[in-house]
Amino acid sequence: MNKAFLFLLLLPGFNGLAQKISPVEKKVAEHITAHIAQTEQLLEKVVNINSGTLNLEGVKQVGQLFRQEFEALGFTTEWVALPDSLNRAGHLVAYRKGNKGKKLFLIGHLDTVFEKSMPFTPFTRLNETFATGQGVNDMKGGDVMIIAALKALHAQNLLDDTSITIYFTGDEESSGKPTSISRKDFIDRAKQSDIALAYETAQSFSIAATARRGASGWELTTTGKTGHSSGIFNAGMGYGAIYEAARILDRFRETLSAEKYLTFNPGVISGGTEVSYNQATAKGEAVGKTNIIAQKVIVTGDLRFISEAQKEKARNKMREIVAQNLNGTTAEIKFSDGIPAMEPTEANADLLKVLNQVSLDLGLGEVKAGDPGSRGAGDISYIAQYVSCLDGLGASGQGAHAPGETINLKEFPALTQRAALLIYRLTR
Repeated sequence: MNKAFLFLLLLPGFNGLAQKISPVEKKVAEHITAHIAQTEQLLEKVVNINSGTLNLEGVKQVGQLFRQEFEALGFTTEWVALPDSLNRAGHLVAYRKGNKGKKLFLIGHLDTVFEKSMPFTPFTRLNETFATGQGVNDMKGGDVMIIAALKALHAQNLLDDTSITIYFTGDEESSGKPTSISRKDFIDRAKQSDIALAYETAQSFSIAATARRGASGWELTTTGKTGHSSGIFNAGMGYGAIYEAARILDRFRETLSAEKYLTFNPGVISGGTEVSYNQATAKGEAVGKTNIIAQKVIVTGDLRFISEAQKEKARNKMREIVAQNLNGTTAEIKFSDGIPAMEPTEANADLLKVLNQVSLDLGLGEVKAGDPGSRGAGDISYIAQYVSCLDGLGASGQGAHAPGETINLKEFPALTQRAALLIYRLTR
């Protein structure tokens, strides 16, 4: 008996490709199980190509392999090039147009956080359950899952007359700036669809993402009167820039840290008599002495939020705190937009119900909405205001973004079956 199919039989509630799926859905599921070895071979091939975001040729090479797979399934493909100034490889798009069901927009990414300069970890089976390799679950496993699901549907002629766009970005881990350029085509194409499904790492069989927090940046600059340290705190000299920065940061913590889904992290702080910060290199420098009152402080950080309303409310409160200066000091805070929030909507909840029914019909158990605070921001957030969204549909595993990242190969067939039947039901 095929090991993958044996694993499915052992899953809680799984009963031989559960009775509630239709005969044609059963054939789709069986195709995935029967071809799992070929699916794993494709995964190994793409994992063994370094495609760190800044390795432009590696990203393109992975894209070319996937492009061939999509074209074999009858999809039209395009490579979306980006201006040289962005220093990003570009994006792979595959699509077909029809009149059946909902228009789907399937999201993946070709790049990983592992740059070419880092020690390379090839695809390696650790045991019968786990394999390791750079980007094996985040998110080459999810990319390959999309292809395996579409192959199974194609084998039963179930892609005919459907409208499906697959968009694999080449810079999800570090998007080209400005995103108004690097995500313009992505957003424009998504607006032509009804539903977006993203195949970032699945946290478990029982959780999917109906919401993801957004991320933005901020930079705080404080100044103070400089002079001999013996004069600090007096009316003439005041408190200096470092005490003013400390006051502000601690007030941020006291005032806002208890709000659900809102976080704000000061990542770099530089303070002294001469201070500079380079955004491109994320490097701060400071010169000062213990007996001189600090003249300037620069702090950079991020702000994460569940909605635009929460973001704006937090920003306004932070501005109020910044304006309440200590004697002899000034302070200014600047905000920069990054990735918007994928807000929890009724439409997303309705989409989860469809996924949940597929899971129940396959005997895989109930699927609930995950905690938005447990995931970072992702590409799907750029289009969440335009279409219904669901994320976290990809491969399961552990240790994403770190050496030793793994994929659970025993769970992979069942998650792929779930992905295929979700696509099938949405496109009927």
